[in-house]
Amino acid sequence: MRDIPPQRPFGYFVHHQGRGHAERCAAIVNALPPTRPVTIFCARDDIFPSLPDHARILRIPSLFERTGGECDMDAVPTPDTLHCAPLGWPGIRQAMGTIAGWFADQDPALMICDVSAEIAQLSRICSVPHVKILQHGQRDDPGHQAAYQGAAGLLAPFHAALDQPDWQGLAGRIHHAPGLGIACTPLPDRAAARAALGLHPDRPVALLVSGAGGNGFAQAPLGVAARAFPDWHWLTIGAMQPDWHATQGGNLTHKGWVDDPATHVAAAELVISSTGNTTCAQVLAAGRPWIVVPEWRYFDEQHHKAQALARAGVALHLPHLPSSAQAWRAAVVAAIDGHDPAAQARLIAPDPAQGTARWLEDLAHRLWAPAPAPPIPTGVPA
Repeated sequence: MRDIPPQRPFGYFVHHQGRGHAERCAAIVNALPPTRPVTIFCARDDIFPSLPDHARILRIPSLFERTGGECDMDAVPTPDTLHCAPLGWPGIRQAMGTIAGWFADQDPALMICDVSAEIAQLSRICSVPHVKILQHGQRDDPGHQAAYQGAAGLLAPFHAALDQPDWQGLAGRIHHAPGLGIACTPLPDRAAARAALGLHPDRPVALLVSGAGGNGFAQAPLGVAARAFPDWHWLTIGAMQPDWHATQGGNLTHKGWVDDPATHVAAAELVISSTGNTTCAQVLAAGRPWIVVPEWRYFDEQHHKAQALARAGVALHLPHLPSSAQAWRAAVVAAIDGHDPAAQARLIAPDPAQGTARWLEDLAHRLWAPAPAPPIPTGVPA
C-alpha cells in the first residue's frame, strides 16, 4: 500500500567539510513539523546549530579520511560514475552499511543528500527517493549526472538568478531557497554592528572573510591592501595562511574564528570573501560592496559560483587577491562604484527554511500518495 503516515522519517546526509552543509540542515530540520522524525548521518556531531527533539545525529565514519585500517587497491580504476570510492576502506563500508541498514529498518519517506553523489546513488539503488543539494561547479561528469537524474527533487540554496546555464534541463525539479542556513533575524545596521564589535564609528572598515572548508587566504596580500589604504581598518575572520614574508601595519587585525560573522559583515564598508554558500548569503543580506575571490574546491565549485555572482551584478569577481597596491586600489574602486544593493537584496528570501520544509513535505506526499484508480474503458458499464 502506498501510504505515508506522519511519523515516517526523513534521512539526511551531511558532508562535514565547512559549516554550510550543517547550517542548511539545521535550518530545514527546525522548520519541519515535529511529527517528522529526521535521522542525520554525519562524520561529526559538533558542527551543527541547535536541533529540535525530533532530529537525531547518527555518526558515521568519514568517507574520505584515512584511519589506518585501509588496504589500498589503487591499481583498480575508479569508474566515471563514482568520485570518491576507493577499494579496501573499512570506514566507507561501515558508513554505507549503516545507511543501507537504516533504509531497510526505517523505510524512510525521503533521503536528503548534502552532498555526496555516491550516497545519492546508494539511495536510488536502495529504492529510497532522494533530494540532492545542487551546487555550482563543472559537474557534467557521469557521477553527478546520475545523482541529479535519479533525484526526486533538487534543492538549490540560492536564488534562481545564480543558476548555471547547463542546469536548464533540471529546472522543473529545482526548489530555490536563497539564504538557506543563515539567521532570518535582521542584521544590525552599520553603526550598531560597529558598536557591538568595539570598532571606530567613522573609520572605513574592509573585512576579509575566509570560509571553513579550506585553508583560507594568504596573509601577505592583506598586508599590501592595508598599506594601500592606511586610513582604513582591515579585518580578517576565518582561517588565514601565514606568510613569513608578510608585512602588516597596525591597521590590519586577524581575528580568526568568530561567533558572529554576520555582525562583522554588517560593520564593513567593503567585504572581500571566498564564495561559500553561507558567506555569500550573509553578504547579500547585508548589501555591502563585495569582492569575491574563489578558493580551491572540487569541481571548481567556487569559481563557478563567483562567475554566477558577477553575471548577476552583485559582486566583483577576481581570480585571486590583488598583488600590488595599485591593483588593490583599482579593485576597491571598482567594487564600490559597481555596488548595486537592490540587486543584492533581490537574491535573498525572507524565510527560505519554511518554504523548503513545505516543499519537502509536499514532495514526500506526492511521491507516496495512493496511486489513482485506472480509468474505466469507454463503453464498459461501471
